[in-house]
Amino acid sequence: MHALEKILAKASGRNIVKVGEIVEAEVDLAEVNDLYLQVIRSFYEMGGKNVACPERVAFVFDHYSPPPSIKAADNQRQMREFCKKMGIELLFDIGEGVCHQLLAESGLVGPGKIIIETDSHTTTLGALGAFATGVGATDLAIILLTGRLWFKVPSIVNIRIDGSMQPGTTAKDVILYILGRLKQDAAIYKAIEFTGSTVSSMPMDERFVLCNMSVEMGAKTAYIQPDKVTFDFLKDIGAKGEDFEEFTTDKDFSYAEAYDVDVSGLVPQVALPGSVDDVCCVKDTEGIPISQVLIGTCTGGRLNDIRVAAEILKGKHVAKDVRCLLVPASKKIFREALTKGYVDILTEAGVVFVTPGCGPCLGAHEGVLAPGDVCVSTSSRNFPGRMGSTEASIYIASPATAAASALCGRLTDPRNVM
Repeated sequence: MHALEKILAKASGRNIVKVGEIVEAEVDLAEVNDLYLQVIRSFYEMGGKNVACPERVAFVFDHYSPPPSIKAADNQRQMREFCKKMGIELLFDIGEGVCHQLLAESGLVGPGKIIIETDSHTTTLGALGAFATGVGATDLAIILLTGRLWFKVPSIVNIRIDGSMQPGTTAKDVILYILGRLKQDAAIYKAIEFTGSTVSSMPMDERFVLCNMSVEMGAKTAYIQPDKVTFDFLKDIGAKGEDFEEFTTDKDFSYAEAYDVDVSGLVPQVALPGSVDDVCCVKDTEGIPISQVLIGTCTGGRLNDIRVAAEILKGKHVAKDVRCLLVPASKKIFREALTKGYVDILTEAGVVFVTPGCGPCLGAHEGVLAPGDVCVSTSSRNFPGRMGSTEASIYIASPATAAASALCGRLTDPRNVM
């Protein structure tokens, strides 16, 4: 079996599972974000009186942080009251950051665990060797009631990435290139495992990006086999992960599909407005004027991303008539960036820091786009209306490309300014 199949088998009390089977598995951690008050409503509609495993449940206020409306504020109030009533202690209130990052850096995720969130980008956490996926309100309510959920065992796609990345290219460029090549329907209800020498050499911040955007290909979950990088990360945050060998893929396992990607000659990539899989080289779009840049959130707001932006903008200034926003993925990351001097460098350059969370990424607040705006964003999606007006244009790119574009006031290949 594959490691992911072994995770599902163990959690469902079985010795073996096969692709296409339906299993009912114990969930190690279920997270509800502040978009999903319906989870609580569904819980009560199903006759819920007590949460089965309150120690395995977390609530995170990240999409509306701080709340931009009375309704959002009241939703959070009801969630706080629910947590108190049900004995749920894992409540991450406003300003703490994006759910995926918070769960990872809090030591709540590790190899072999099943992590369920009310957010499609939960696939991010597969970078830590977990089976991590997003669900809707009803499924999450079932977990609150029972501590378990049903899963269809997915087929597994191997994407092997090899080669040394060139200066100016990042994991974001790699996953955009893969999206452009395989398209959005390449992995519907499949699992994607990333392997290869390039992945092995990536720091955890970059691995998170690969797994995060796997869902843009329809993936049910994503996975990277735990290794020294994984356990150094877990050690640094005081988490445990010593049981990873139990979930190693068998040598004779046969993938449903396999793709080889050579990144040796890869140049910075960009997804054109309207579709995240309509991808080309940044150099083919150079010169297009922009009005806003967004660096951050769960795809591009980690310390490594902030560092890259600071290196490009140090001693310089964001172009006139361009708004450059930076959203750290968590408060912890913001504080680390402050300690390292990146915040000073970037604020001096005209960058505006936004509360750690999701706000502008989904067009909720703190950076909504107006009709006619052209934005370069490090986030994950760019369909019309994603960040505000349906008449705005969103280019998805790496933090390096975003910072370079903010500097020049137009889409810019970061190699031109690095």
